[in-house]
Amino acid sequence: MKALIIEDEQLIAAEMQETIGAVAPDIEVLEIIPSLKAARKWFMANKEPDILFMDIKLSDGISFELFDQFLLKCPIIFCTAYEEYAIRAFKVNGVDYLLKPVQEEDLKKAINKVRNLRPGAFPESVDMQHLMSFFTNPGSPKQQYKERFIINTNNKWTPVETSSIAVFLKDNLNYIYTFGGEKHIYDFSALDEIEEVLDPQLFFRANRQAIIHINAIQSVKPIGNQKLTIQVRSPLKLEVDVSREKAPLLKKWMDR
Repeated sequence: MKALIIEDEQLIAAEMQETIGAVAPDIEVLEIIPSLKAARKWFMANKEPDILFMDIKLSDGISFELFDQFLLKCPIIFCTAYEEYAIRAFKVNGVDYLLKPVQEEDLKKAINKVRNLRPGAFPESVDMQHLMSFFTNPGSPKQQYKERFIINTNNKWTPVETSSIAVFLKDNLNYIYTFGGEKHIYDFSALDEIEEVLDPQLFFRANRQAIIHINAIQSVKPIGNQKLTIQVRSPLKLEVDVSREKAPLLKKWMDR
């Protein structure tokens, strides 16, 4: 099976190619396309691949613009940092819609969906009905995120509202920093546990040790080797490093 990756962030594209190789060794990635302009040029000179892995917001436009020019029939797995394009994605051969950072198991399941498509079947039939009902039905269940955390200090329980938390930091001890400048010790074994119960629209996993709220970011600056540092708003005197792997995602997450 031959594949094409359309992704404007070099590190993410390379990681995607590596993950595809790990979960589906039979898939040959023909090329990594970094822009809408380059994608148009590629499709004018080549026949479409068997499967397409596509980001949505590219440096020079929205990838959906390709469908205005080309009648693509191959199944598409969308990999993006944005939730709001899901319905549109499933109207243009979308088989799955994965939110970044894409997990290996999710990518494997998406590829298996492509393998299980009946010959000649229109890919949107796989999940379109379920997806449409989820997004258009006001009564559909929505994921519930944690509203508060209970801090145990001096044998007393103190609730801290999630909306008041600026940074989760795992150091020698585990800390919660609030927008008001408070610092609390909170008992958790791994940040993965915390990340799962937070709204990804509001909180960003900057590295293995830190999760930060969007409103806690004062500025972001490069520090070399494709890494970034976030300056946290006062009264907190904190800087949070963004790992090399997460750096390409930060700007897209902020720029919504």
